Amino acid sequence: MNQELTQAIASEIQLFQNIEQKENFLFLLGALIAKVISLKKAAEVMQLEPAELLKILDLMGIEFSYLGGEDVALEKSW
Repeated sequence: MNQELTQAIASEIQLFQNIEQKENFLFLLGALIAKVISLKKAAEVMQLEPAELLKILDLMGIEFSYLGGEDVALEKSW
């Protein structure tokens, strides 16, 4: 992906002040979803508390769970 396209996408995220924070968030979001990085580490990189990062994800409508798909289904069936 080229730099201009990345910056154009990142600029649409209104939650952060500068383009670097926005780009970091997009990168970390992908890493979180791929389970390459922990929520705690992602929050640390963004200089946020884990609870704050979870709140941001929730406000954006992004579901994040420490559990796997089967675990979520099992929890919901209780």
